[in-house]
Amino acid sequence: MNLGIQNKNALVCGSSQGIGKAAAIALAEEGANVTLLARNEEALKSVLQELPNNNQCHAYLVADFSNPDAVQKTVMDQGANYHILINNTGGPRSGLIQDATSEQFLNAFTMHLLVNQKLSQACLPFMKKEGFGRIVNVISTSVKEPIPGLGVSNTIRNAVANWAKTLSEEVASAGITVNNVLPGFTQTIRLDEIVGIKAQKAGTSEAQMEEIMKNYVPMKRFAKAEETAAAIAFLASAKASYITGVNVPVDGGRTKSL
Repeated sequence: MNLGIQNKNALVCGSSQGIGKAAAIALAEEGANVTLLARNEEALKSVLQELPNNNQCHAYLVADFSNPDAVQKTVMDQGANYHILINNTGGPRSGLIQDATSEQFLNAFTMHLLVNQKLSQACLPFMKKEGFGRIVNVISTSVKEPIPGLGVSNTIRNAVANWAKTLSEEVASAGITVNNVLPGFTQTIRLDEIVGIKAQKAGTSEAQMEEIMKNYVPMKRFAKAEETAAAIAFLASAKASYITGVNVPVDGGRTKSL
């Protein structure tokens, strides 16, 4: 399928690894000009070399998501001329919500919701001028079913989902869509950390814990980052022009709710 985003400009957050990196590659494969955004410059340089390039203009920006104003300034200084914004960053550390500190909540709120807000504010004027905009937020299936042991993450992910739904209604008439992709168990560093913590608590090996977790999924396997990226690329495309304000699980059928 021709997704209709050749020569569109895409800003992909958290694109030095994992789902963000896979999304950047998927968008570049479809002909978009991709700007990577993360804090690890060496990793960004490496990913930049991996992006498919057919006379496209790819670049990277370095910023730390713990400082939303600085992230916004970094993007604004480069013109913020993006048709596509992929909001994505690593999730908060695992832990019971009853043990969570105020600092943990504030840090997660800052790095997820506030950065999304600042980047959207930076990009929306250009999207409105172009009459084309795609904002895709990579969050979690916890939006539909809270995940045990991820108290802070469950809370913040739902805040982002409700922010996105509200924004989608405000900008729809300008040809801008806002949607959320909800990854399930995806083969990333983040999942490795979760498996390790669960294995330690259960007193079992990481290999055994992986098998236990895979059995939660009807497809009996973890997702590849590229599979999640394919959903992101579609929602960022011209073909998804009448889809907005929705949550799309990419979880192999694990989420029990509709």
